[in-house]
Amino acid sequence: MKNKILRIADANFNRAKEALRVIEDIFRFFTGDKLLTQKTRLIRHELSSIFSKKMLKEMVSQRNSLHDIGRNVDYLELKKKDIQDILFANFQRAKESIRVLEEIFKIINKNKVGKFKKMRYNLYFLERSAREKFNLHNNR
Repeated sequence: MKNKILRIADANFNRAKEALRVIEDIFRFFTGDKLLTQKTRLIRHELSSIFSKKMLKEMVSQRNSLHDIGRNVDYLELKKKDIQDILFANFQRAKESIRVLEEIFKIINKNKVGKFKKMRYNLYFLERSAREKFNLHNNR
């Protein structure tokens, strides 16, 4: 059972890190917003700091990406029409992954659950800031 839990943690850690990197790069290279870039980078680094080298090694040892039943490209991933679609899809991806980690850590290490919750709420604020920057309402 521990191995399966580590696989869930590994997949969601990687998914969150990748999504945060996409968000960060859009803020950095597309909008040129230094503050939003820094805030995203801080969240990404906070996520990494939660995991010890030992735990990361254990998670990687359980990775089985070649046989992952969810590895194929979903048609919805190909429907993005502009940079905002990509940005907000990655916000959603990051929030969902961090939420999964928050739940999984209730089993793995209860002391770290609050860090994930704080990170998730920081992402909510950051997403709102991005919506304001792009002058968007909740229709996306």
